[in-house]
Amino acid sequence: MDQATPPPKLIEIRTYRVKPGSGPRFVAAMADALPMVRASGMDVVAFGRSDHEHESFHLIRAYADRAQLIAQQDAFYGSDAWRLGPRQALIDCLEDYLNTLLWLSADAVENLRSSNGAEIRFPA
Repeated sequence: MDQATPPPKLIEIRTYRVKPGSGPRFVAAMADALPMVRASGMDVVAFGRSDHEHESFHLIRAYADRAQLIAQQDAFYGSDAWRLGPRQALIDCLEDYLNTLLWLSADAVENLRSSNGAEIRFPA
């Protein structure tokens, strides 16, 4: 029996550059934020520190399409829970961030998920 190929996912890769020495505070704030992000319905594929830059982190999320990305992010980032919760603690740590969007197959998304994880990790 042939199974239909799952549709591709729109992947958002958000990279963060944190202020020198603020990594532990950033990770603590993300530990508060990520459960909220997941509870809002967003698919968190991976989160972690960059392997090559000590003050850089990534957050990868998957969406069905651009409309879902906009709707979910508008609802989440406009919520009191976010604005009155971990938002300011995260912003205080940031030097800069960048978003990149690309389409990946469902298999590629699952490979990203299994290879990188979405747990809070803070290597020494």
